[in-house]
Amino acid sequence: MTSSELWTRATAERYDAEENAMSSAAVLGPTLDFLTELAGDGRALEFAVGTGRVAVPLRERGVSVVGIELSEHMAAVLRRKIDEEGLPVTIGDMATTVVPGEFTLVYLVYNTISNLLTQDEQVECFRNAARHLMPGGRFVIELETPPLRLLPPGQVAVPFDVSERHLGFDTFDVVEQMLVSHHLTLDGDDGRYRRGSSRHRYAWPAELDLMARIAGLKLERRVADWNGAAFTQDSSKHISVWRKPA
Repeated sequence: MTSSELWTRATAERYDAEENAMSSAAVLGPTLDFLTELAGDGRALEFAVGTGRVAVPLRERGVSVVGIELSEHMAAVLRRKIDEEGLPVTIGDMATTVVPGEFTLVYLVYNTISNLLTQDEQVECFRNAARHLMPGGRFVIELETPPLRLLPPGQVAVPFDVSERHLGFDTFDVVEQMLVSHHLTLDGDDGRYRRGSSRHRYAWPAELDLMARIAGLKLERRVADWNGAAFTQDSSKHISVWRKPA
């Protein structure tokens, strides 16, 4: 049984509209370039494929893509875009669900490994990636760097979005290595806001590297964004690539 929170039908139905900016050419273009190069002529597996924001256009580029998704509601939205033959999806959690075949690429984007709320499950996610990779294949994760340096002394909250239609901030439990993302979203034109929250377990790059070693994977590259900018102490996120030995 996974600790991940399950996306509801209502959340799935509005997901694409609320994440519209993440589907723009400016965001998706470099992401698809990066993943297409790593997939090569092989197959790709997306953990937590969601509504297919990345998987569907990656498939359109000619990459054979398979998905694993915990929420049947998210998968149902994806299925409106592409049929099962074009992009097979298995309902299950990304830490333990196994699909047939081997892959040159397994990838996990948009901070989604943090949906696994225990270290043990995150380790199992790495092991599951390694289980699916052919020798020489890569596991890619996109994850924010915990913004703990932004926390003023004695405070537990960091804002990440203050805009006309959305207020977002994270609260941190630094002992348990947990954060809660809080959202106030303008719902319609009557001035009412919808409140929501989600729990996440944050992890530092060095901790992920140790998880990779446990799974038999070796760090190959770490960059600050999909365009390949250098990762530094000031980077707000990282794209990390681990390789399964040939």
